[in-house]
Amino acid sequence: MVTFLPSRPGRLADVPSFARTIGGAESNVACALAAAGHSVKWVSRVGADGFGDHLIAAVAAYGVDTSAVRRDPGRPTGIYFRTATDRATDAHEVLYYRAGSAASAMSPANVAHEDLGAARVLHVSGITAALSPDCLALMRALTAPRAGRPLVSYDVNHRPGLWRDDPAVLLELARGADVVFVGEDEAQDAWGVCGGPAAIRDALPEPAVLVVKQGAEGAMAFSRFPAPPAIEERGLGRSPSYPAPAPDSVTFVPAPRVDVVAPVGAGDAFAAGFLSGTLRGLPMRERLRHGHLMAAAALTVPGDLGTPPPTAYADRLAALGDDAWETLHLGPGWTAAAQATEEVRTP
Repeated sequence: MVTFLPSRPGRLADVPSFARTIGGAESNVACALAAAGHSVKWVSRVGADGFGDHLIAAVAAYGVDTSAVRRDPGRPTGIYFRTATDRATDAHEVLYYRAGSAASAMSPANVAHEDLGAARVLHVSGITAALSPDCLALMRALTAPRAGRPLVSYDVNHRPGLWRDDPAVLLELARGADVVFVGEDEAQDAWGVCGGPAAIRDALPEPAVLVVKQGAEGAMAFSRFPAPPAIEERGLGRSPSYPAPAPDSVTFVPAPRVDVVAPVGAGDAFAAGFLSGTLRGLPMRERLRHGHLMAAAALTVPGDLGTPPPTAYADRLAALGDDAWETLHLGPGWTAAAQATEEVRTP
């Protein structure tokens, strides 16, 4: 979607002007992964309008392949407005204008298999499932077990305002994915699952990897190894005939201290950092740490997308000892400072 950020704090009724930028769960992940140096294709639909022109150009500027984005002459590009975070009360308003949008018309019939089949990882979001019955049908098709599919990464992204029907469908979709991201608060709100990460894993035993995000506290990954060779060696998903998984390995990584500018986009950035580490074959602890670092890049800017730290710099932070990691403190501008540090290191 095209995103409009307020020129000053306050109620939407009182904000006089907005700055245009971009946002959206899957496109945020695509942009962050491309900025981190990965080859990424974004598959979506936008209107044949100026906002669609802007969105495609802005996403492509991050290095994302937008050749699979289709233009819909009969439907508009989705947009949304939000207020700046009120630090005293954490009050904020978000208004979406995407009913009948081009993206809401995505379906199994108009998303080409060839746009998806060659990927190592296919990342999807529960937000898409809420946009329309056709979008839900598409999500069910993408998360259905089948031999030779890409590794399916799924971020639950529960949005209460979107789910007027039963959000249990988000759990249904998660059961078909290989890697699942869910917030501890989301699991309670959407599925009534209380009792912490272990209870969430009990409710969702199917994915090879389950990442439970616990806000500023950190994140816990439940991973079942040995994973199918297709996942570890080629990035492909589970075969329906693969035998029952091994017991979980559990990894918890605390989040670094972050001076938050705006919380929007942090979950998408975390997923991008974790998937980057997955694509690089990093150990689980480093995957979680890269997720936290990418989230910190988003948390310290006003918009949905932050500039990722240089890979070599992020690798050094991810390799810190536990004591040094737990005292890490990141504030606005930290990725720019990291870039300058890397430029000094490079002859």
